[in-house]
Amino acid sequence: MTIFFGEFITMLSKTPSLQMITLLTIGVMLVNGWTDAPNAIASLVASGGMELKKAVRMAAFLNFAGLALMTACNSTVACTIYHIADFGDSPQKALTALCAALLAIIVWAAAAWSFGIPTSESHALIAGLTGASISIHNGLAGIHGVEWMKVIYGLFFSSFLGFGLGWAGGKMLFLKGKKAYGACQSRRWKKYKSRAEQMQIAGAAAMAFMHGAQDGQKFIGVFLMGIFLAKEEMPAGHFYIPFWMTIWCSIVIASGTAIGGERIIKTVGVDMVKLRRSQGIVSDAAAAICLLFFSLIGFPVSTTHVKTTAIMGVGIASDAKTVNISIIKEMIFAWLITFPGCCAIGYCVTEIFQKIIH
Repeated sequence: MTIFFGEFITMLSKTPSLQMITLLTIGVMLVNGWTDAPNAIASLVASGGMELKKAVRMAAFLNFAGLALMTACNSTVACTIYHIADFGDSPQKALTALCAALLAIIVWAAAAWSFGIPTSESHALIAGLTGASISIHNGLAGIHGVEWMKVIYGLFFSSFLGFGLGWAGGKMLFLKGKKAYGACQSRRWKKYKSRAEQMQIAGAAAMAFMHGAQDGQKFIGVFLMGIFLAKEEMPAGHFYIPFWMTIWCSIVIASGTAIGGERIIKTVGVDMVKLRRSQGIVSDAAAAICLLFFSLIGFPVSTTHVKTTAIMGVGIASDAKTVNISIIKEMIFAWLITFPGCCAIGYCVTEIFQKIIH
């Protein structure tokens, strides 16, 4: 199942439901750029490895590359997300649920961004869809426990592995005698400064690539599913994401990063832990390895959680005094309430939409 650009434009001009799902998807992509994509380049920018504008351009290109490659390898992501919960046999109800979930993400992410706290749009989407399903079925009958457990496993183990790899990498540098952790002031580091800069850029590039592979396809897959629902067709079988949609997704996410990414970068890379260059290298490498591992085994994970836990691990391994515990507490609290919060928003919005429709 796919759609060509000309067909999409024709439908968009005539179908109000498609206009709504398009606007909501653009909104979700923008807030993903505000609150999630900046994590890929947070270490690079915060530690002085690259200017924000240049880092955003690099991240935009690699988001596109990651999305394009993952799409070529596996285009069933929309089906995976759809199977988190059951919305019945009605395309209209399913579209209502999808719109409610997307609106829940926008509301939640905008609120978190106002406090400068990074959130996971992937988990917000899943929670929003779950709340919508509960509204449609008036209970838990539409919730697929097996799919939900994959999300829980991915959340727990990716956070644990991200922190563990970051901590181990930080300890390795610390134990080698780099007293000023990051070694930016040491003679040896200055001698190999250009190589270090290349390593840091490579780490941030890997993170941006994995963000596109993980999150970009999730939301563009949801948009493709919304298009078929707007045509009053229930999605089934394999989804082929067209090239024009891949470009569009990358541009919108990059725009969001350019608009609001600096605030999240400050929270993750400065306020939580004052990152030096080598800390950025270690955290990027740890997060990229973790994301690659879970992508290969097929677990849906959050790039936000992986990157921030990796930075936490690096900071604690080097000098726990440099870690702002209050910021970490705020992040953990936001993560914990994402599922119930977005589930409640998805439920309430679906209830309102159904009353308006009927």
